[in-house]
Order: sequence, then C-alpha cells, then structure tokens
Amino acid sequence: MTALLRRLPGSRCSVRPWLGVILRETHGGTSRLLPRDGARLLAGGARPLTAYCCAHSRRQHTQAGDPVEAHLKRLEGEDDGIVEVLMCRLKARNALGHVFVSQMRELVSTLANDSAARVVVFRSLVPGVFCAGADLKERQLMNNTESDLFVHGLRSLMTQIALLPMPTIAAMDGAALGGGLELALACDLRTAAHSAQMGLIETTRGLLPGAGGSQRLPRMVGITLAKELIFTGRRVGGQTALEMGLVNRAVEQNQTGDAAYREALRLAREILPQGPVAVRMAKEAINRGVEVDIGSAMAIERMCYARVIPTRDRQEGMAAFIEKRPPRYTGE
Repeated sequence: MTALLRRLPGSRCSVRPWLGVILRETHGGTSRLLPRDGARLLAGGARPLTAYCCAHSRRQHTQAGDPVEAHLKRLEGEDDGIVEVLMCRLKARNALGHVFVSQMRELVSTLANDSAARVVVFRSLVPGVFCAGADLKERQLMNNTESDLFVHGLRSLMTQIALLPMPTIAAMDGAALGGGLELALACDLRTAAHSAQMGLIETTRGLLPGAGGSQRLPRMVGITLAKELIFTGRRVGGQTALEMGLVNRAVEQNQTGDAAYREALRLAREILPQGPVAVRMAKEAINRGVEVDIGSAMAIERMCYARVIPTRDRQEGMAAFIEKRPPRYTGE
C-alpha cells in the first residue's frame, strides 16, 4: 500500500533559459513573453506580433541552430495562468521528428515544475493539422535498434504530458493521426473541430500504436471500440469522436481555422477560477484511482484530500462563500 500511495514523480530534467521569445496576443488574452526561467523579456502590447522564439538546451536535447518547432506562450490579464504549447513544424505538419520531440520534452519538463501554470493548452500553428504522427522520412533511415529507442523516447514524452500536475487540453483543429492522436490522448481533455480527422492508423503501416495509444484509447472509449479503431486504422471526424467519448467538445470549424482552439480556451477559462491546488489534487486522485481497486482508490482520495485541508486556498474558498464574494485563490 505504501508503494501504491507514493506520489508519482514528475520529470526532473533541468532546462536552460530561453534566449528569447516573441509571441502575439490572441483572443482577448494579452500575451507576455517569458523565457523558461520566468523572467519577462517583452510585455504584450496592443499590436499583434509574429510568433518566434529561440531555445537553448543541453547537448542531448535540442542542438544550437536547430529550427524552433515548439515553444511556449503564457497569457496574462484575465487569462494569467493559462499556458499554451505551440507546435509549429510547418513543412512536416508537426510530424514527430527528433528535433520536435526533443523540444517538446524540454517544454513539458519546464511546465512540470511551474506552479504558476494552472491550465496548459496544446495547439498547432500549422493550418489544417494538429500533429501528423511519426516522421516516416526520419524513421526510414533508422535501423531496428534506433527505431526502438526513438519510439521509447516518444512514449516517454507522452508519459511526461500525462504526468503534468495541472489540467491539459489538446485543441485539434486538424488531423491528429497516429502519434498525433497519442499526444492528444495523453492530455486530460480534448476539443476538436468537426472537420478534424483522428485515428490510430499504425496498423495501416504494419505497426501498432507505440506511444501509449494501445493503452490510453481503451481506457477512454472502452476495449471493444478501441480494438475496432486500432485493428481497422479507422479515421473519425470531430462529431463522431464526441459521440465515442474520444473528445470532450466538438465544434464547427470557423473561417480562421481555429475553432477547436477557441473552444479549448473557453474550457481553460472555466477551469482557471477554481482553486489550483484542489484542481491538481483532483487530477492526481482521478488518474491514480482509476488504475487500482476501489478500496485503494478511496485511500488515494483521502491522501489527496488531506493535502488540500491545510492550504490557504481552502480557507479562502470558505471565507468567500460566507462573505458572498468570488474567491481569490493564490495556489497556496
């Protein structure tokens, strides 16, 4: 039981600071520019700015001179606490190549220890696609051992995302195929445009889902349906995905092609006012509880509840209720 109740450790990778970022304000939330060590580089203004950033990392991860394929944007003002992971490997449709995966792992490692991040939204800046899955051109050049090691690293990335302590939302405005859907499955919640195509299509390539999809999909839609989807490699649209329970919300695509992102942002704004410690503990109780028997799950719930009791946020919530005012949570 001791091992069962032990809190799962997050990634402890250290991350060097960003050299710089330039981000833009979107949809009523003013962007601010932050390096990974949290120091502000540039305040968001009234004029939209082109998204760009440069990353600096350890040698075994992103190398100097590599193109930026993923970066962070932190919103402020009323949206302070919402962090976006922006995927921008334009030419390869966010395919999961070495550089892309390395940069994503560093960003997720940064977020794992970021107490200011209350909700994380994963979105694509590539029109018509969330993530196209494996980079088959890179994979074709790998031998068997290299391929196995790369997929292991990909599986580790998805595990890192799943273990983030705050709620995560995948906004699928376009195709999420193979590893792209596995990335979305690693998030807590998903929004999709009706036009978005989703599927674990690995069997059509002579493979099986290797980055968590064969395990996470059955837990979401049920074993029988998951088997059908994986065995056939079927692709489904946003509305069908909603009916299956694969996504939380599905919306008609808009003229700017970001309807799922806007819906994800609305969902994030619903989560944002709630007590951040309580939300994190609720996530931990749910995620760990579903993996064990009901008696052990109740013990996990009790442990998580006990960690909320001494917080200032709990006292603030009670005081706000009595005084009939909105609570002002600080995450303490």
